[in-house]
Amino acid sequence: MRATVNDIHALLPQTQCTRCGFQGCRPYAEAVASGAAAINRCPPGGAATIERLAELLGQPVLELDPDCGQEQPERVAVIDAERCIGCARCLPPCPVDAIVGAPRQMHTVLDDLCTGCELCIAPCPVDCISLVTRSQWAATSAAPSPHDNLSRYDAHERRRAAREQERVRLLTERKNRIGSVTT
Repeated sequence: MRATVNDIHALLPQTQCTRCGFQGCRPYAEAVASGAAAINRCPPGGAATIERLAELLGQPVLELDPDCGQEQPERVAVIDAERCIGCARCLPPCPVDAIVGAPRQMHTVLDDLCTGCELCIAPCPVDCISLVTRSQWAATSAAPSPHDNLSRYDAHERRRAAREQERVRLLTERKNRIGSVTT
């Protein structure tokens, strides 16, 4: 039996962190299925995911590629309330919508949804977001499952696509109005 992209995708942790060098877990699964990427590029999945992929694909188990990062304990993002300026730049990059807040208001991370992907850290202009080990976080909660991560990521992508369609529709409507006024 030849493994499909869906078989490979199902074994990934669905953090959408991009540390593998691809724009999410699905593109990485596609690259692995086609032979364009090795099975050892997922730091969040670590050795356990590499072993499952090796078994599925009938390949030898490899060490995690150090160019992708290191395997670490499950982590969660934490926002320092004293430093958060409410810029909302952390909201769009979160692939599972685990950050809540409004512009000019303090934001917070829903730790039971956070995948620890790190994508919220770089856009923060005041460096108020850090990652802590989930087991050491005072508001300890269980890490979200890959299935739940994927469901939230898919919902995030649908909302993003709907906003983009609406933006394009409004721009087209505006252009048509301006065009009818000038003719």
